[in-house]
Amino acid sequence: MNVTVLLFATLKDNAGTNKISLDLPGKQATLNDLRASLSATMGKDHPGLAEILPSAVAAINQEFAFPGDPIREGDVVAFFPPVSGGQSQWPESFEVARAPLDLNALMKRITSPATGAVCFFSGAVRGETNTEGEPVLTSHLEYEAYEPMAVAKMQHIAGEIRQRWPLVQGIAMVQRVGSLEVGEPTVVIACASAHRDQGCFEAARYGIDRLKEIVPVWKKEVSPNGSEWVEGHYVPTPNDRPA
Repeated sequence: MNVTVLLFATLKDNAGTNKISLDLPGKQATLNDLRASLSATMGKDHPGLAEILPSAVAAINQEFAFPGDPIREGDVVAFFPPVSGGQSQWPESFEVARAPLDLNALMKRITSPATGAVCFFSGAVRGETNTEGEPVLTSHLEYEAYEPMAVAKMQHIAGEIRQRWPLVQGIAMVQRVGSLEVGEPTVVIACASAHRDQGCFEAARYGIDRLKEIVPVWKKEVSPNGSEWVEGHYVPTPNDRPA
């Protein structure tokens, strides 16, 4: 049985590749079987990969996967570190973007004549971070994403927002990838409503917090002293899959 394995962020760096074609014995296998086979196949030449693979988050065909989930011929299985909905009557926009963000254009996508309030959250590249009183300098950030799954998880978050704040109208989420300089926007969450007291503030805050948990996006901090991937701590659970 042949499956395609995709690797992201630290796993990609340790393996020296982001895509592997793996043959599994027999006609039945689980995610645990695949993880063990990948460690055995790659571990000797790439011990760093074997070390972090057991704790990596997994996805099968762009959906979070767990140890006993079955693997089938032709599946695409992704491994990555913990990351940093349905149809709606209201406009929605979800995107992984390589070009600079245009907030005015984004607002037009999610507003209608019934919209009276739009709340934006925008993250930006920070050039200096104070750690224990000592400034740590960042030259730029490099973002990468498992793009099809990232968009699917943004849609999932939008569904959660609509359950919690049913008066929210348009929703947009855009994540930049590639090399971003200090001061550049990295991510935007925008939520619209008829009035400012109908959940748009709370929904935007929830959207960025949830994006940092389940949308597969990672950043590498590049400084004058070197670079390192920044990994999150949230580990998805079965509740993070669509109902």
